[in-house]
Amino acid sequence: MNTPPTTVTDGAGSAPEDRTVPHLDEATVNATGRLSEALEWVERARGALYSFHQLSGRADIILGEALDALREAGHEQVAGEVRRELYGRNVLDGRWTFQIVEEYDDLYYRPFVATEERVRDQLTDGHRHVYEARMKARERTEAGRDLWGFGP
Repeated sequence: MNTPPTTVTDGAGSAPEDRTVPHLDEATVNATGRLSEALEWVERARGALYSFHQLSGRADIILGEALDALREAGHEQVAGEVRRELYGRNVLDGRWTFQIVEEYDDLYYRPFVATEERVRDQLTDGHRHVYEARMKARERTEAGRDLWGFGP
């Protein structure tokens, strides 16, 4: 037996907003959902790029400490060779990681975010995650749970 979901209020006495944007057709919901998913992957890529930036920067700091330790241990010549070969080296031709991060942000990330938001404004009345909201509504309804309420 499929029990209709109950309605739980948000604590202020009103029911939570229906985020399914019922007037939108499925094709638009699916297309904008894919665009939002693409942005989520861009966000993950950006996070990985920032990790790369921080990991490379930390390695450079540790390299500096290793150079100091080599000198203190009496290996001035070796320290000098390592310094000339690695210290302050570009990770890409002409660039350190902060420059790569900035270029990614300026040339790809920010335009992607702005475009996704513009499409949402045009097609979903600015609502985010409509595809997921419909999935939640469908699954909670099938399970007999409150559509937007608190709890399991």
